[in-house]
This record gives sequence, C-alpha cells and structure tokens, in this order.
Amino acid sequence: MTLKVKLIEYTPNPEKVVAEAAKLCYSPVGIDEIEESLTQEKITKFLDKLMSYGHESVVEHVSFTFGIEGVSRSLTHQLVRHRIASYSQQSQRYVKLNEFKYIVPPEIEKDKDAKTIFINTMNNIKKSYADLSEILNKKYIEQGMNPRDAEKKSIEDARYVFPNACETKIVVTMNARSLFNFFKHRCCNRAQWEIRQLAYEMLTEVKKAAPVLFKYCGPSCVNGPCPEGNMTCGKIEEVRAKYKEGD
Repeated sequence: MTLKVKLIEYTPNPEKVVAEAAKLCYSPVGIDEIEESLTQEKITKFLDKLMSYGHESVVEHVSFTFGIEGVSRSLTHQLVRHRIASYSQQSQRYVKLNEFKYIVPPEIEKDKDAKTIFINTMNNIKKSYADLSEILNKKYIEQGMNPRDAEKKSIEDARYVFPNACETKIVVTMNARSLFNFFKHRCCNRAQWEIRQLAYEMLTEVKKAAPVLFKYCGPSCVNGPCPEGNMTCGKIEEVRAKYKEGD
C-alpha cells in the first residue's frame, strides 16, 4: 500500500493572514489600513524575517487539513500524540475489513524469509477476522438481533485480532505552529521510518501553499545543532542538504 498525502484545504492566503496578525501587534492603525499597505513583496519580505526570528505565536491563525491514506495503525498511534490537532480516522467498528490491507516495513520487504513470515501472518489474521466475524454474527442473529446491528457488534470484537500493520486512512488538521513542532520531531532521522516519510510528504505539500511560512521547517538540525546529543544520527550535513534541495 503506497502512502498518499493530499492537502485537502487550508486557510485562504495563509501568509497574508500571518503577516497581518503580526503587524497588528505593533501597529497603531487598524486591520484595514494594514491590509491596504501589504503588497505581496512586503508580505514575503516581512514573513521571511519573522520566521527567521522564530516568532511562532502568530502562525496559529492558519490551519492546514490533510487527507492521508496508505499508513499503518502503528503510525497513527504516534501521530495522535500531537495533541493540538484534529483527527478523523477510518473506524474498524463500523467498516468491515474483509480483505484488510497492511503496510510492510521496508526491511521486511527486502528479506525473503522475513517477508514470507510476515505475509503468512497477515493471511492468518485475515482468516481469523473473517471466522470470528461469522461466528459472532451468527450468534447475535440467533439471539434475535437485527442483521445490521449483528454485523456491527461482530466486527467490533473481531477487530481485536488486527495488527499494527493494518492500513488505515485519516484526516488531520493542524495549525501552522503545531506543524512546525511536528516537522521538528518527525522529520528527524531518529523518528520511526513511516512517520518520517509522512512528515516529509506533508512538509512538501504545505510548502507549495505557503513557501515562506514553512521555509525554515524540518528537523531541528536544519537550523541549528542536533539536539539528540550522543544519540545523533551523525548525518547533519546530509539532512541539511536534503531539506535545502526541497525548497
């Protein structure tokens, strides 16, 4: 299953909104006068300076919504730890996954024996899920439950056999400041491979919508020293080059 990241929607004119909010803090005039004086050139120049200083509170005024597919439940368990955000995930209680898809870690994919074990395990889980659903569904119908409720209740319990590898879909909304924090932690080489890949794709998408706003985003080492100490990946120059190329 291939990762798919789509920027569904975002605050209109996000860089203009942030620039107006920031200027209002230090201006004796009102929002109308500020808006009239802001050309695109002035917005770009001012915002670039603002972001280089690390002034982040004003970027909370703009939000970005992503549609994400082809990720594992292992990833989303990590993703929802970023608490200043909104999440809507495909339900395993209401959606029957007869042929559930799953994510294969790259290192397992590359090893023939490991991949065989992994695929066989997934196939066994598929069968167990189908068998449990059927047994429970039959039981609930015999107890007088209507077919719709019987199916819902049966898959509610059968889903307990699903692994972390199970593919899921999720809609995520974060304001720009939360995204700054997300990219700082999850673009890092020490982040788990799958969420690191997701973070990079999300950053690529928001840079298309607001390139100046997200110009300095990425792992901490892009704009300063590595904060990981002895646990550093040791590839700071390589990481910086990667994110510079992404601009």
